[in-house]
Amino acid sequence: MSIVITGATGQLGRMIIADLLDAKVPADQIRAVARSAERAADLVAKGIQLHVADYDRPETLAGAFGPKDRVLLISGTEVGRRMPQHAAVIDAAREVGVAQLAYTGVFGGPKANFRLADEHRETEQRIRETGLTYTFLRNNWYTDASMFTGGLTGIIERGAIVNSVSPDARLATAPRVDYAAAASVVLNHDGHLNKAYELSGDTEWTFGEFAEELSRQTGKRIVHQSVSPSEHKAILTGAGAPEDLADILVDVDAAISRGALSGGPGDLSRLIGRRTIPLAESIAEALGALGR
Repeated sequence: MSIVITGATGQLGRMIIADLLDAKVPADQIRAVARSAERAADLVAKGIQLHVADYDRPETLAGAFGPKDRVLLISGTEVGRRMPQHAAVIDAAREVGVAQLAYTGVFGGPKANFRLADEHRETEQRIRETGLTYTFLRNNWYTDASMFTGGLTGIIERGAIVNSVSPDARLATAPRVDYAAAASVVLNHDGHLNKAYELSGDTEWTFGEFAEELSRQTGKRIVHQSVSPSEHKAILTGAGAPEDLADILVDVDAAISRGALSGGPGDLSRLIGRRTIPLAESIAEALGALGR
């Protein structure tokens, strides 16, 4: 039996593998599925198995999985192309009858009513239809994503967080490291089969509160500027975003304003056995990485 991580050389995949190693899972019982052997060279150096495969080339997934394997499908990043990519992994897992197929989906699962969730809902449905034993990890937004602490340089330069989110709308984000810890738990411990977890941070926040905390830590005044959806789209396309992507991002802001990404049932902190990392700590870490 191996624990198999697809998309293993991405940020989340690397964190999950590090967490499994910290949990004393033997390196030779972990298999990384990655597009590039070169990018995975450091993992191989640690004794981790490697299978080179590409979501866009289903034939390369042959031999990636075994019938006793616990597999994590980390969702693709190419919006609009994810369903056929995910289907290639699901079909390869079904072909050998893996012991567990976990999937990093989106917070809300079948109830998520925004465009960016469409492919995630379809993926969960396809997994269910295979009859495989599954675990759905429905992740809320990452605090360290580019629109949050991952984009602090631009926010500080502008002196503003600009989007079309309602000023009173609340989010319950957590950093990738928390979601990675949850994935490690469900792959490395029993009791998580045929379950769906709604994963979110323990503390909700507004963009105004984000701006206030960033102001406090930098000593520079930062504000949240909420604009109309049409203004927001114009800003995004003016910055070079394709029109369809701009529409998706504006639609996500509308979902946030409806409360679709506010707090959940506490599944994340229960899985990882501690409180999730708060926004202020994530901001401090990001500023430290920027040398501020």
